[in-house]
Amino acid sequence: MMNAWTKLRSALRNFCVARGGNVAITFAFATIPVIGAVGAGFDYSHANSVKADLQAALDSTALMVAKNAATLSNSDLQTEARNYFTALFNRPEATIDGISATYTASAGSQVVVNGSVDVPTTFLRVLGTSSMQTITVTGSSTTKWGTSRLRVALVLDNTGSMADNGKMTALKSATQSLLTQLKNAATTNGDVYVSIVPFVKDVNLGSANYNSNWIDWTDWDANNQTCSGNNGNGWGWGWGNGNGNNCTPNNHNTWNGCVVDRGDENKPDTANYDTNVVAPTTSITATLYSAEQYSSCPQAAMGLSYDWTSMSSLVNNMQPAGNTNQAIGLQVGWMTLAGGPFSVPAMDPNYTYQQVIILLTDGLNTQDRWYTSQGSIDARQQITCNNIKAAGITLYTIQVDTSGDPTSTLLQNCASTSDKFFLLTSASGIADVFNTIGTNLTKLRVAK
Repeated sequence: MMNAWTKLRSALRNFCVARGGNVAITFAFATIPVIGAVGAGFDYSHANSVKADLQAALDSTALMVAKNAATLSNSDLQTEARNYFTALFNRPEATIDGISATYTASAGSQVVVNGSVDVPTTFLRVLGTSSMQTITVTGSSTTKWGTSRLRVALVLDNTGSMADNGKMTALKSATQSLLTQLKNAATTNGDVYVSIVPFVKDVNLGSANYNSNWIDWTDWDANNQTCSGNNGNGWGWGWGNGNGNNCTPNNHNTWNGCVVDRGDENKPDTANYDTNVVAPTTSITATLYSAEQYSSCPQAAMGLSYDWTSMSSLVNNMQPAGNTNQAIGLQVGWMTLAGGPFSVPAMDPNYTYQQVIILLTDGLNTQDRWYTSQGSIDARQQITCNNIKAAGITLYTIQVDTSGDPTSTLLQNCASTSDKFFLLTSASGIADVFNTIGTNLTKLRVAK
């Protein structure tokens, strides 16, 4: 045995110092590690390509699962994550090793999806052992709502001209789709609140609120009376109109809910209550909302809510009638975020809040409490716009111009930035714009 080993060592020494025909053999042996390295590089490059697709599928899975994670059991969460991933991961050569998902409900709710797949090797399996038959690649994706919550006020034109060219029908459909987007973006109740303010010349603050202390009845009482006396014709303008009539104001429970712009009866007041959200107080009449029995009273405004069914019903019941006063719609829309006649949920200090107003109108201003001059109404509204933006609220404005009106400089100036003003020339464009805005507002963030 030792003799054989000695001979082998001698042969190897001779091989190493040979200078003749053994060069080809030497080169052949030398290329083996080179070929192995190239082959390994191919296998690892292939694995990296699979890893990129793995990560993309995990990101998409995390986004999809996040929509329903808060309502799923852990078992259902795992099933849904695996089903989504299997449908999205299109690398048939790789074997799915494991997919898991976890949901954490807290300030900054998040879903984490982890995954691994085994990628078969081509060259390494020839050169190596059984442990080199596959390369395992892993990935992880975290999708979170973050610590930001969303409050959106929809201020929607319900004036008579919205009956033209399919605008009201298009507005209803687009609004329903936007509400669905906002609803689906919320992982828990309170993540997203929405208010809706249909406007015409007036807004409707709800006839059921006739006993509220934020209403000024002075004008309404004077204009809504039942009279009896010498003439006996049933209506008058005072509690004794000089013709022998005795007049009594109608019961406030007959009010239809409409109010006009806040401020002095004869002109906008110096405190600009028609352009701000100072809380109504009985000690300052100009802060109250003055009741009016407007014949074209729109649907009642709804304060911040996540009652999606009630919001949908409100939108379905909107009907076009009356003149245009964007200014009061905008002021009341802002008030739904601030309080006053509306109940505003308290803000959780563990979250940040994004507040948004979306104003859509198809026409230029025609009438408010004091004016029928567009320029005068626009001037009041511009003050409101400036105040809203100064309060840190994002303001989108949309002009649906199907009648050849000039582009509204007011709406352009009111928008928070130039890209938040939209000019549409057809009703069909409303859906696209609402979808664009909704996508921007509800986009979930892939954290890593």
